[in-house]
Amino acid sequence: MGEPLKYVSTRGRSPAQGSEDVLISGLAPDGGLFLPQFWPQLSREDIAGFRGKAYAQVAREILGRLLDDLGAEVLDREIPLAYADFATEEVAPLREIADGRFLLELFHGPTLAFKDIALQLLGRLLAQALRRRGQRATVLAATSGDTGSAAIAALGGREGIELFVIHPLGRVSEVQRRQMTTCRQANVHNIALQGSFDDAQAIVKALFADRNFAAQQNLTAVNSINFVRIAAQAVYYFTAAAALGAAPTFVVPTGNFGDVFAGEAAMRMGLPVERLIVATNANDILARTLATGIYAAGGVRPTLSPSMDIQVASNFERALFEAFARDAGTCRTAMEQFTQHRSLTIASTALENLRARYDAVAISDTQTLLAITRHYERTGQLVDPHTAVGLAAAEGLASAGPLVVLATAHAAKFPDAVRTATGQVPLLPERLRALYEGEERQTVLPNDLDRVRDFITAHAGSK
Repeated sequence: MGEPLKYVSTRGRSPAQGSEDVLISGLAPDGGLFLPQFWPQLSREDIAGFRGKAYAQVAREILGRLLDDLGAEVLDREIPLAYADFATEEVAPLREIADGRFLLELFHGPTLAFKDIALQLLGRLLAQALRRRGQRATVLAATSGDTGSAAIAALGGREGIELFVIHPLGRVSEVQRRQMTTCRQANVHNIALQGSFDDAQAIVKALFADRNFAAQQNLTAVNSINFVRIAAQAVYYFTAAAALGAAPTFVVPTGNFGDVFAGEAAMRMGLPVERLIVATNANDILARTLATGIYAAGGVRPTLSPSMDIQVASNFERALFEAFARDAGTCRTAMEQFTQHRSLTIASTALENLRARYDAVAISDTQTLLAITRHYERTGQLVDPHTAVGLAAAEGLASAGPLVVLATAHAAKFPDAVRTATGQVPLLPERLRALYEGEERQTVLPNDLDRVRDFITAHAGSK
């Protein structure tokens, strides 16, 4: 056995850390995002061998390479337990919807969204690591809808953890909101922010940058800025490609770039993939960036796919770091420029590197509704508006191999959009029907860093 894999910051001013430190800290101390010093490699034979294996077995093989200092015993125990409560043994089943076209269903976890696949595992690993160290932690999660409920399902009631979930007031679906606000666990605190998701995310980053506050509270994050989320999400790219036995094109509905960057992570570990297609809604910063080379944030526009109503895609920094040939100084300068001016012109070589891996398509609400309608007419299956963005982006795409659209949420989480498109109301699975019976608990706060900091201090106290 060699030395455990270390992680470096995209901004180059934090010491290398092991995966347990990365798990607990979430964000790098210099404000950057962690990535492995090198990408562990899987051979074509390794990947072909995943075909027919249980999802947890594949996850164990991949995560054992990325999170090697957590210990074999911990991974052996916690990975199967993380997926024991999913509605299907396959965890992430692949369904053919047309010749050579597939949906990768990622919504069979406890909160009916793809975030469960990573957070059910991250929650267990985080609680175990804190226990081992005799520590407590304050977990912050900015959410555009699904991360918050998935974090609550993973961390609610866990000893040694206080969880603060910040969602944009009035900009999530009713089901998403109720999944968060009807939780009765005493360690869960819901903040409804009078602002956008980008505002919530900016506050979380600012709190981490406040080193005294971060140290006092032992802050950590479970957003996709935490690399363990990316590592866990990379697994279903491997299982899908292994099942198909070919290099797919993946179409990924994404706002914060974490889910699609997990595809890049899989590719860098050796997975053959033809293309990664970024499917966005009217908040099209990623499509504009790949088309023009200018990464420029605008105002957030509310859409039928609210989990993607984002203008600052945090994980894009990871893709930039790789596109800059891992030059942390260049990446740091670029992100400082973006923070100051809300705009960044990407150098031609780096832009070519991004375009070699990614394409992007922006989809309107009208196209989203049409995609829901068409899919229902063709298959009898109802899909949520985020998955529909992916289906619309896939229309007319040519692919030498199979084309896989990531189905990121259950249709029942967004019944209004589905009813508008099809006249059908998707049934809420039995496990979530109590949502409409529970009393909601949330605290409405202005988009003000000091007010949010004071609220956290009052409810978490010093650790």
